[in-house]
Amino acid sequence: MGVSVVVATYNRLLPLAELLESLSKQTYKPTQVIIVNDGGPSVQAAVDAYPELSVELIELRENVGHVEARNIGVRAATEDFIMLCDDDDLLLPCHIERMIANMNDADFVYSDVEIFHYRIENGVRIPTDRFLFAYEFDLQAMRTFSTYVPSGSMYRRTIHDTIGYFDPYVHNYWDWDFFLRVANEFRVKRVATASVLYAFSNEGDHLSKQMNETRQMYLNRLSEKHLLGHLPTKNFWLLLSEPEVQKRQATSEVIWNGEPFRSRLAHFIHC
Repeated sequence: MGVSVVVATYNRLLPLAELLESLSKQTYKPTQVIIVNDGGPSVQAAVDAYPELSVELIELRENVGHVEARNIGVRAATEDFIMLCDDDDLLLPCHIERMIANMNDADFVYSDVEIFHYRIENGVRIPTDRFLFAYEFDLQAMRTFSTYVPSGSMYRRTIHDTIGYFDPYVHNYWDWDFFLRVANEFRVKRVATASVLYAFSNEGDHLSKQMNETRQMYLNRLSEKHLLGHLPTKNFWLLLSEPEVQKRQATSEVIWNGEPFRSRLAHFIHC
């Protein structure tokens, strides 16, 4: 069974190379890796560092935004299964193999993740701390607080034929919106393995660290679209401490040894 990995990227060359490093180590190799460069600087150096991966690089002349960039990527996918990845997240070597194994009785699968903070040293992200992000799949609860992380999630390509593509109208919340639309019509399954590493920089401009008027507008659009009612607008970390969220915490298999993913590109640049 073939897998098309779809990655939208913008100005993250070294993290992208680390993602490609993690893909190169998969026990179940992706058939197609589609990278959509959303009008940013060239990422050809990262692609060239991993010739064993079947990479299709789509270079956009202008920045169209991360949602539409993903749409361009999934439309180019040719395999039966699509896997989404953010350009700065990582997959442990067993990840694709485990996702494929769980597609037998599902149309859409997603795994637990470990969120890690990091510092950068010689072009490599060195983890400084980490914590498990694992919650039971409860569709009703997901209408208040989504615990779906799109990186590493896998689904049947034909899902797009039924529900369409990702919605730029909700922008920041494209993944929550997509999850709810899928769950309404297809078999969704959580895989209790933390085989995705979700990067979170304390020094960066991560969207989850801010809640401005524009972001609130997109949240309101999501709520109106799915009739979600009033949604909490607290900081991500504060939401995790909410009793309703904490009671959904679940056990998961933690398999990461904590080692960084040193890409070949970082090796070339700093050696």
